[in-house]
Amino acid sequence: MLFLGDIILFAGALWLSLLIRYSELPEKIFFANYLFKFIPIFFFWFLVFFVAGLYERHTLTFRKRLPGLILKTQIINSLLASLFFYFLPNPDITPKTILLVQLFVSFIVILAWRIYGYSLFGPNKKQDAILIGQGEEMNDLFKEINNNNLYGIKFVQTIDVSSFNGSFSKESLLNILKDNDVSIVVVDVSNPKISVILPHLYSLIFSKIKFIELHKLYEEIFGKIPLSLVNEGWFIENVSNTTPRVGYEFVKRVMDVVFSFLLFVLSIPFYPLIFLLIKLDDGGNIFIVQNRIGKDDKIIKIVKFRTMNRNDDGFYDKNNPNKVTRIGNFLRKTHLDEIPQFWGVLVGDLSLVGPRSELPELVRLYSLKVPFYNVRHLVKPGLSGWAQIYHENHPHHEADEKETKTKLSYDLFYIKNRSLAIDLAVVLKTINVLFRGV
Repeated sequence: MLFLGDIILFAGALWLSLLIRYSELPEKIFFANYLFKFIPIFFFWFLVFFVAGLYERHTLTFRKRLPGLILKTQIINSLLASLFFYFLPNPDITPKTILLVQLFVSFIVILAWRIYGYSLFGPNKKQDAILIGQGEEMNDLFKEINNNNLYGIKFVQTIDVSSFNGSFSKESLLNILKDNDVSIVVVDVSNPKISVILPHLYSLIFSKIKFIELHKLYEEIFGKIPLSLVNEGWFIENVSNTTPRVGYEFVKRVMDVVFSFLLFVLSIPFYPLIFLLIKLDDGGNIFIVQNRIGKDDKIIKIVKFRTMNRNDDGFYDKNNPNKVTRIGNFLRKTHLDEIPQFWGVLVGDLSLVGPRSELPELVRLYSLKVPFYNVRHLVKPGLSGWAQIYHENHPHHEADEKETKTKLSYDLFYIKNRSLAIDLAVVLKTINVLFRGV
């Protein structure tokens, strides 16, 4: 809805800009000429909006941030448009003044659209729902949906199946639905304890009640797989490598080679400067080489610019900590320490997008502590990935069993749903993260 609204508003803002610029109603042919020339620009503007997070689910939640965020994106968009018309001049249009007016007008209408559009076109009344399940995932789903105005449903009651003692009757369920005027039931059908209530739910399928499977809703909202759902059967159904993905893997590899080569070439000018800074800082080695676990549990070599005062295997030792150097701190914040890894993508050890590669010591530890941990090695590790983007507290070279389980839930989501669209989304979100870190 936001995207479709932006298409209309960008075109409308251009029409208003022409009206303001020339102080008269733009003729249809005149406006169509401008609009046709701006279509490629609009495409890149939408990409900038995506990178900035303006199409995220929680965009409308953080309204205080919207004016500054939209203004920044519009300034970037205007610069892109200026470059476009500079390199591809067109005598039929003079966009210099138009771009300034467009920046102001589109800022106003896009901001108003995101603040007031949902209230105009969103659901007038939330549908009442009940939630049937148990555990932390049910509680997280309840809090997320009931505390966020973006969703069109509201949980009026939860039924915790862990308290079932076999006495739950059809009448009890019907009373709950009737008393709360419930139109949606979200239920964890994989839970064995649900068997007590399943016959009662089945009797409602011919009514106007809509049923949603709890884990599918959880996966859609949080972008990760509920670990309580994960067992051997789940992997056979969702992650089996017997499903052919030859086309996807081929295109992904071509994209890896093309883009890593371009990025490698573009990064070459940084090498002499980084060499000099590291040598002036402490005179130590320029690079570090670490063993990591790659696809199919094979050992791969990771090359990075050295950012710590000692060359070791990268594993955190509380008794003998390895300190980040002054230049190393700068390289980490700007992610310049990672650029030698483009070579790893070129030779095929890494991909641009995939689960993060881990140290062998940590893999051995997590393989014992975290069920199904090694499944993440079914695909090639990446420079960036779904978990790196969306898991805020992912552990970094330090053993953390709890956070690693959470990271695994994101990795499993990627492995199950991986596609070129998801890879592109990760790349664009990574660009956003890189700019925020600079």
